[in-house]
Amino acid sequence: MPSIFTRILQGEIPDYRVAEDADNFAFLDINPNSRGHTLCVPKKEVDKITDLDPEAYESLMRFSRRVALAVDKAVDCKRVGMTVIGLEVPHVHVHLIPLNSMVDATFGKKVKLSQEEFQQTAAAIREALAD
Repeated sequence: MPSIFTRILQGEIPDYRVAEDADNFAFLDINPNSRGHTLCVPKKEVDKITDLDPEAYESLMRFSRRVALAVDKAVDCKRVGMTVIGLEVPHVHVHLIPLNSMVDATFGKKVKLSQEEFQQTAAAIREALAD
């Protein structure tokens, strides 16, 4: 059965997409730690980051860095944290989390955003990518 991320990529589940290239895509986390929390995911469904071949790994990391730089421009934060820890979805994903305190990185604190706030945040990140 396809992962939720594959279903998002295939358009079965709506998302707030911020970036895409030939091998990866990025969208806002709908249960974010902070405004701008973004997930970068390879299009090829692979369970663990260590299962990616070296080229796919490097592609995902380069893509994630590019998106993180845009998140940093678009969202008011001290820095953008990057982590690969997900157990909940068996599909590699890199969390890019705008941080203002270490609590933002704990996954114990969540923020609620309206659909309009998600749309505005996604647009701001896309605009920062275009710069």
